[in-house]
Amino acid sequence: MLKESTRAIGNVEVGCFDGLLVEYAVSQGAGVILRGIRAISDYEYELQMALMNRQLADGIETVFLMASEEHSFVSSRIVKEVVRLGGDISRFVPATVEQRLRTRFESTGKKSS
Repeated sequence: MLKESTRAIGNVEVGCFDGLLVEYAVSQGAGVILRGIRAISDYEYELQMALMNRQLADGIETVFLMASEEHSFVSSRIVKEVVRLGGDISRFVPATVEQRLRTRFESTGKKSS
């Protein structure tokens, strides 16, 4: 879904990995890990991760990007719950992602009526 959603953006590459993010970043020659933060609770967790990553790989920095207030409440858990219950998620995800989520929940019969 990420590849489909970012296909038109020339400077975005989607990759997969197993293990630690910081090890993947090093293997890709990255110097920065960009992490999104929605609320103060995200910051507390992400700060701990950033400090651990700094210990594991000295040359990797973490940069935090604050979500706009328009999207600060959006999480994958909430989006899945809304689509499962038949709600409109078109403002929160690309059309291809919305369709896949709808198909997933229709095929599993998890939509409640």
